[in-house]
Amino acid sequence: MAQFKDSILTLVIDTSTNLPPDVREAIAKAKQNETQGTRSSLALDMIATNVDFACAVEGAICQDTGMPTFYIHTPVGTNQIELRKQILEAVAEATKLGKLRNNSVDSLTGKNSGNNLGPGTPVIHFEQWENENEIEVKLLLKGGGCENKNIQYSLPMDLPNVGKAGRTLDGVRKCIMHAVWQAQGHGCSIGAIGVSIGGDRTTGYEHAKQQLFRMLDDVNPNPELRKLEEYVMENVDKLGIGTMGFGGNTTLIGCKVGVQNRLPASFFVSVAYDCWAFRRQGVILDTKTFAIKRWLYKEKPIEKMMKEEISLTGREIKLTTPISEEQIRKLKVGDTVLISGKMFTGRDQIHAYLMSNPSPVDLNGQVIYHCGPVALQENGKWKITAAGPTTSGREEPYQGTIIKKFGVRAVVGKGGMGAKTLAALKEHGAVYLNAIGGAAQYYARCIEEVEGVDLMEFGIPEAMWHLRVKDFPAIVTMDANGNSLHAEIEQSSAVELGKFAEAVM
Repeated sequence: MAQFKDSILTLVIDTSTNLPPDVREAIAKAKQNETQGTRSSLALDMIATNVDFACAVEGAICQDTGMPTFYIHTPVGTNQIELRKQILEAVAEATKLGKLRNNSVDSLTGKNSGNNLGPGTPVIHFEQWENENEIEVKLLLKGGGCENKNIQYSLPMDLPNVGKAGRTLDGVRKCIMHAVWQAQGHGCSIGAIGVSIGGDRTTGYEHAKQQLFRMLDDVNPNPELRKLEEYVMENVDKLGIGTMGFGGNTTLIGCKVGVQNRLPASFFVSVAYDCWAFRRQGVILDTKTFAIKRWLYKEKPIEKMMKEEISLTGREIKLTTPISEEQIRKLKVGDTVLISGKMFTGRDQIHAYLMSNPSPVDLNGQVIYHCGPVALQENGKWKITAAGPTTSGREEPYQGTIIKKFGVRAVVGKGGMGAKTLAALKEHGAVYLNAIGGAAQYYARCIEEVEGVDLMEFGIPEAMWHLRVKDFPAIVTMDANGNSLHAEIEQSSAVELGKFAEAVM
């Protein structure tokens, strides 16, 4: 069984650090189709560079390595109990190596297990098959940002902007278009979706996730579903949401639809949204040696995505912390900034803590980074090995108060924030900066040193890390003058969504 554990560890590492060829091709196509010099073009260049960086150093593509979810086919008589034990050991080892972020948290106490093990973690699905000589193992690493944008519809119902969705394929079409619209940039578009028609509440979501294991360029054997998939891919980019929700020519790189029988009283449409860091991989193992016989998503060779690294335009605005209110008031939506100096991470637990406690550091004039990094300790010193932004919307209940209370000048995250934060930015002279979601290796290279860490009792992702950064790039998407790119894109894409209310496939 030792070879089985080694094979699973190899699968986990490759899935976390190396995008499959079909996903790379889809991102490359989006890069080619994007208007050069735009925010989305810059984001796609950073995404492609990040993919190359991750592959070169075998580092996590995105710091949020999600909930490891395994789908396994075994011959009759295979000891699935022992296989499960070996999978748990492999997941714990991958976490120790920093290939997975420690993501398993006790739902009652908030305590992180530290090894990605615990009730319900990882998720393992076994199924028998008649192949006596092979074991198939597929793995999906789907981060929390895109997981939060999964959505399930119960038809018939009225949907914002597209009207009544009935129990027909046209109703399903409206649900899919609405699902992509509601995700905006929060799920790290450009994204891919798996859709399940039918089933019950539980099997619908499960079946939707299974669609994500299909190749992006495959053809649905069901002619009605094939027509639906083609319609979505031909029209969804017209919403204009674009990469990271910045606006642009590409919003979705894949739409895969499956169907299940349902109860007469129920008609569910379940949508599993995945981000551009579309980490799914699979292997076929020999039943006697448990060695890897072949990979499932590597039929084409892996090629570098960028011929050369991103070069600066000279129009970037350099900021060094602490930042003055005067500097912040001059920034406007669309500006690209390069931050140097101190930066402090803060996610959900930090924000909740700061609402009723003093800050362990002086945040006046400083930057809070919505980030839960992958961190390893080597020779007594901490090193951040992956450090992309998390979805900022979760901090909306806290952010305005914290800006006012501590004099924070900039907040960095992804997906934007709401009206309460926008009002606080304007009143107190602060900005929201959108980093590129998933670009964990790119941003890790901007970190010169970990100067300290506070509140480690919250766990590595939720602790407050003291970082010293150099030329950390981000885009102003909410400024101190009351302007929000996110609100603009949501409104304009809602208008475009409305045009599909009566569209015919």
